[in-house]
Amino acid sequence: IAERDATGQAPADVFIGVEINDVGTAERHDVFSPLTVVAVPNLAGVPEEIQLDRSGKLIPYEHGFITLVYDSQKMPADQVPRTFSDLLSPQYRKQLIVEDPRTSSPGLSFLLWTIAKFGDPGYLDFWRQLLPNILTITPSWDSAFDLFSKGEAPMMVSFSADHAYDVIVNQSNRIQVLTLDGEGYRTIYGMGMVKGAKHPDLAKSLLNIVLSPGVQSQLTETEWMIPANVNASARVIWWQNLVSPSKPVLLPTEQVSENLERWVNQWVNAILGG
Repeated sequence: IAERDATGQAPADVFIGVEINDVGTAERHDVFSPLTVVAVPNLAGVPEEIQLDRSGKLIPYEHGFITLVYDSQKMPADQVPRTFSDLLSPQYRKQLIVEDPRTSSPGLSFLLWTIAKFGDPGYLDFWRQLLPNILTITPSWDSAFDLFSKGEAPMMVSFSADHAYDVIVNQSNRIQVLTLDGEGYRTIYGMGMVKGAKHPDLAKSLLNIVLSPGVQSQLTETEWMIPANVNASARVIWWQNLVSPSKPVLLPTEQVSENLERWVNQWVNAILGG
């Protein structure tokens, strides 16, 4: 984006990996060109509920849910929090790892989840009450998961597919998923053709390939995300162990775009002391 704005030329024809919370940034910079099912036929297999951009400039290729996960060897199932209210209990003091919303996509999604749950500015009161139960706020998901894996805390903000990963890769049942109040915050990743692309036909073909059932079927056990194309397949063990919240949560992209900077700054001032 920065290079195109500086030189007026697109540094690439295709961009893959725009998270739904970044849609507003892409719109402000006018990065992508509109796409239709005529240009990308496999887009026909993507359900409306995960379309992340009404203009058609960004098309989804994978999605999932941000939830809490816990270490069942450190925390018995009958002692875990089931609601946001439970999570504030003193019994969970220093037992949660969260990621910084300024530098982590899961961290930002968790912040937005609390805004959807408690409103603005009610989310700040929730975070102030939650603070004693947070062990640390890490700069990334990787650093959070490293601490979690080492047993530094029994809970962290992560993905609802973590249990499936644990079962399939580690042949373990240790990582379990918590859908507080039955909820999870939806995360969607998109891709698009960069405006001014030098090879637009090849760009459209690549996007169509990424959305093809063959490629999409590889995402479950490589990206550990849900394929966007409903015609993709996955092993039974994946679907058996994937946790999908009964109440998916997602703030409108327009609302996020208009308020994101203020929300994050308010969070920094309230929780990190500026």
